[in-house]
Amino acid sequence: MVPEAGCGAGLEGCTVCPASPGSLESPTGYHHSRWFHPNIGGVQAEKLLLSRGRHGSFLARPSTSCPGGFTLSVRRQDEVTHIKIQNTGDYYDLYGGEKFATLAELVQHYTGQRGALLRERSGAPVELRHPLGCQDPTSERWYHGHLSGKEAEKLLLEKGRPGSFLVRESQSKPGDFVLSVLTKQPDKEDHRPPVTHVMIRFQPDGKYDVGGGERFDSLSDLVERYKKNPMVEKSGAVVPLKQVGMPPDVTLGARVGCSPPREKGAEGPCPGWTPVSPCQPLKATRITATSMESRVRELNRPTDVGEKAKQGFWEEFEMLQQQECRLLYPRKEGQRLENKPKNRYKNILPFDTTRVVLRGVDDSVPGADYINANYIRSDPEDKPGHGLGKVYIATQGCLPTTVSAFWMMVHQENTRVIVMTTREVERGRNKCFRYWPELHGSREYGCVHVCSVAESQAQGYCVRELQVWRPDQEEPPRTVKHYQYFSWPDHGVPAEPAGVLGFLEEVNQAQRSTPGAGPMVVHCSAGIGRTGTIIVIDILVDLIRRQGEPPLLFNPAPSTWPVPLSRALPERTRPQGWTAILTFPRRFSWCGGSARGWCRPRRNTSSCT
Repeated sequence: MVPEAGCGAGLEGCTVCPASPGSLESPTGYHHSRWFHPNIGGVQAEKLLLSRGRHGSFLARPSTSCPGGFTLSVRRQDEVTHIKIQNTGDYYDLYGGEKFATLAELVQHYTGQRGALLRERSGAPVELRHPLGCQDPTSERWYHGHLSGKEAEKLLLEKGRPGSFLVRESQSKPGDFVLSVLTKQPDKEDHRPPVTHVMIRFQPDGKYDVGGGERFDSLSDLVERYKKNPMVEKSGAVVPLKQVGMPPDVTLGARVGCSPPREKGAEGPCPGWTPVSPCQPLKATRITATSMESRVRELNRPTDVGEKAKQGFWEEFEMLQQQECRLLYPRKEGQRLENKPKNRYKNILPFDTTRVVLRGVDDSVPGADYINANYIRSDPEDKPGHGLGKVYIATQGCLPTTVSAFWMMVHQENTRVIVMTTREVERGRNKCFRYWPELHGSREYGCVHVCSVAESQAQGYCVRELQVWRPDQEEPPRTVKHYQYFSWPDHGVPAEPAGVLGFLEEVNQAQRSTPGAGPMVVHCSAGIGRTGTIIVIDILVDLIRRQGEPPLLFNPAPSTWPVPLSRALPERTRPQGWTAILTFPRRFSWCGGSARGWCRPRRNTSSCT
């Protein structure tokens, strides 16, 4: 274990090696990580990294031996290396090497998935791969975490109105925070910046202030104070705080001698000022793994007297509906007269840009290439279809008239795993037409033949082994595994997440067992609620395996969805999906990226000879 060096000692046992061409990679999401831990020392950092991290996990913290400086603590196998970071006030560096304007830029530069940029004097690499997240300082939804000044301004201008505000981490002063307030709408004749940034200082004793005046125990107390009380000029004159647009001679809560601290890089001083209170919080939607519990509690908090009737989850659902209207993609194919009878629900249609198009059909038959199904990509940079990332197909439960198209799609896409998350009939309503033959039976669905070879029961689900082939094509039958999950109630969620996690583990084992297998087909009845939730959970599990503790789990804002669900989602499905997405990750143990408590049910298998 390497001790922390004193001031000016440079890298403790490390030297900076220049990046070789193509060796630097900036993994998506690292700049949104809560890797900065403001309240820990070297011993606590080592305990955290050894108990919660894995090889390559890292965090940054204030230096205990050099006031104003910082330390990068990195786990390397079963030891922790501490690397000194110099803060001159003008730039950050590793006591040599490249200089950076912010600590975040330095960490992002030295973080790579390929090739190590840091090496010990002996030449051994020091890899920064997995940021170890820190608990958010508050569960209030106006807290947006690691957001840059420009990102905050864009967000406030797009979604806020004068008086809207948010609180974020300071990029120029790690450990401090920034109150960003929209003071006015942009005006061509008024050249004052529409957004004002006020620095909130986090003091060594755990108190918060704005550079003078009253000190607060929490960010929430500070924000509430300045929502309700006036600002005071240096002269002592009391100014009602109705709009936080402060000139250099005005500060929050300080009667004399202080000017409002402005974050480094903010767009110049405010030449004029109009008083307004930051009374309209712009609520964050991003959820980190470490703040999952507090976010769920906040969203489930009972409504206080005088507050809006619909808050928490319902408020986010309404926000989704408003944004979805602006971002909705065309669904013209599903609205064609010849295709309407093929849709189980008239308002749930596939987006044209990502829909599955059936090939080899009779072009003279209108709508012959249509099926209510969409590609879902875990990597949004891939193109629809068989990209480099994980690909799914989300579809509706079969109708009697769409079974042939369903099997044509399965064969065309070389699908080897089908996940069905509904029963054929639930609460007396038809949810999905049976599209597979009885055990040991064989049926012809259009141009595709299907034979049921084996069937086995597990706790909460059934696994069927099917043989699929086209007699008009000279190739052997393909084995397709059909997983039907029974324990997910319609418009609800399973009581115990371990069963779903174990189910997904087995599903993925089947998918991996066939090299070159096409997209996994997932469906419920409508193809959006349980279907979308299963897909998102599966992607989160993959993220945890790759990165350990994921810095960002989910963002419900459609413009920032990591997974384009590519299907129109009516409001009635959202409570189900969101409750599941927020519940399942809570059961994971963030230890080396592993998930404890996986359910591996034993099955009784019967096979056909």
